[in-house]
Amino acid sequence: MSADGDWAVSVATPMGEQKGSFTVAVNGERFDGILENPLMGELPTLDGRIDGDVLTWRMEMTRPMAVSLDCSATVDGDSLTGTVKAGLFGTLKLSGTRM
Repeated sequence: MSADGDWAVSVATPMGEQKGSFTVAVNGERFDGILENPLMGELPTLDGRIDGDVLTWRMEMTRPMAVSLDCSATVDGDSLTGTVKAGLFGTLKLSGTRM
């Protein structure tokens, strides 16, 4: 299943649930993307890779604080589930649905 498209995503954080949109553009075994959220702004993906139905990528959050994010998600039809490793905040749950 292709991950191409727009996704409504949510991450369970210590500051509460953070909702946003995640746009994914697949190019073979790689992808480019951007996560948009009112609190964090626009976060482009770095080193987006695809292995079957699994996406892995990094992001560098700068607001409300600087944190490196290591992300992984599995696409299953029109839904995705995964994790975001957020430095000292630990591993956070990620979920989403295709818009």
